[in-house]
Amino acid sequence: MSTVAPHHPAPVGGDASEPEAAQVAVRSKGRSLRLPVAWPLITLFVLYPLWWVLGVSSFVFVIFAVPMLIQLRNRGPIRVPPGFGIWLVLLLWVLLSVLMLGLTAPNTLPPHGDGRYLGWAVRLANYVAMTVVMLYVFNLSERELSRRRVVRLFGFMGVVVVIGGWLGSLFPTFSFVAPLRSVLPHAIASQPYVASLMNVKFAQVQQVIAGEPSSLRPSAPFTYTNSWGENTAILLIWLIVGWVVLGRPLRRVLGVAIVLAAVLPIVYSLNRGLWIGLGISAVYLAIRLALRGRMVVLGGLALAVCLIGVLIVATPLGRTFDERLRNGHSDGVRATLSQGAITAANHSPVLGYGGNRALIGSSRSIAIGKSADCRQCGNRELGSNGQLWALLVGQGYVGALCYNGFFLYCLWRYRRDHSALGIAGSLVLILMLFFQFTYGALEATLAYGLISVALLARNDRLRQAAVRARAKGTVSGLRARFEAAGEC
Repeated sequence: MSTVAPHHPAPVGGDASEPEAAQVAVRSKGRSLRLPVAWPLITLFVLYPLWWVLGVSSFVFVIFAVPMLIQLRNRGPIRVPPGFGIWLVLLLWVLLSVLMLGLTAPNTLPPHGDGRYLGWAVRLANYVAMTVVMLYVFNLSERELSRRRVVRLFGFMGVVVVIGGWLGSLFPTFSFVAPLRSVLPHAIASQPYVASLMNVKFAQVQQVIAGEPSSLRPSAPFTYTNSWGENTAILLIWLIVGWVVLGRPLRRVLGVAIVLAAVLPIVYSLNRGLWIGLGISAVYLAIRLALRGRMVVLGGLALAVCLIGVLIVATPLGRTFDERLRNGHSDGVRATLSQGAITAANHSPVLGYGGNRALIGSSRSIAIGKSADCRQCGNRELGSNGQLWALLVGQGYVGALCYNGFFLYCLWRYRRDHSALGIAGSLVLILMLFFQFTYGALEATLAYGLISVALLARNDRLRQAAVRARAKGTVSGLRARFEAAGEC
């Protein structure tokens, strides 16, 4: 039997180290074990490297969404963030799109087998789980799960991806079979998707630069290098906020060192989308700081960018960076898949086709299949080259509109939040909108985006409460003011 501590406001920045932190009492055989109310989210993040090693990282959000949902249900009425109705329509569209799984999209192979229903179920489960995570973070109080603690959990994950990047750069050929593989039935373990999860690797081997040997691109603790890239861009933002901006002196020094250490795996990842995303982040931060008159901080940002640029140019990293920019090996394939997704959406604009579709042939010819001479050929999947294209194929224009509408609405609503948390959260939403053109966003990436929305909404709610209380001129108003201050 578990009991949840009562909902009381607490000063910003409170965490489980405080003697009065909210906790759950779990009684067993006369003894009591005290766990934080937010143990599902904390366990999910802190033990993420373990989940990756076990081969369950792609499902861990779905798994931990169950105890989160149970906690929310036991709390009574569930509050939803502004704009949630738009997101709810997207969930409904993902559900209804199951009706279209039997249809054949233009220039694609006819769907067959039960795998299409399994793929749809996995996508729906991920969307629902990420929604539960967002509602969970939004509904917990500062006493139960402070905003500062969430930012620190993000920062911890930022350290994990940087370490994973170095492991992929130093030991790119290292791999092992996940322990979970030994207990899975052969029928499940032999599925290509499951097999890729069970083969845990530090890096992906790909032919990226023409005339060069196969590139070893860091991917740990994710399955694909592109996933590592988009998660690195988002998590470094929160790491800088939690460690450099809001941290104590020692933590600030460590934060700067970790960011500088990330440069090498970022360059060796050959991930142009990541590079552009970081450029967008630097420009956005410069604009926000300039508008607020934070010239000293802006100068520090400019200095940091210059130092990183010198580090790249003055080392062999510069040659790698230059050659990758001049070799767009995947541009043709991406263009073909993007055009195919638009064509599919034009033929089924309302509900789409429920999921990805295998393209007939390749970007070169409908008659060309994969071979030793053309590893890029053969039945590429429409919707595999980015979240936007997956939505267009899977849920049509309505699904794509709802996804973009939700993040654009949140970006507009919280545009006046000039706190460190507000600027970082808004930047994450911008990156979510940018990365949809090149990367998928299910699993961890979508969770980070939706948690950022929950943080922005909580920040806004507490700030408005402080304003209302101050207007009454009460003692509680003064307390609310301090609660909405801190990193906010």
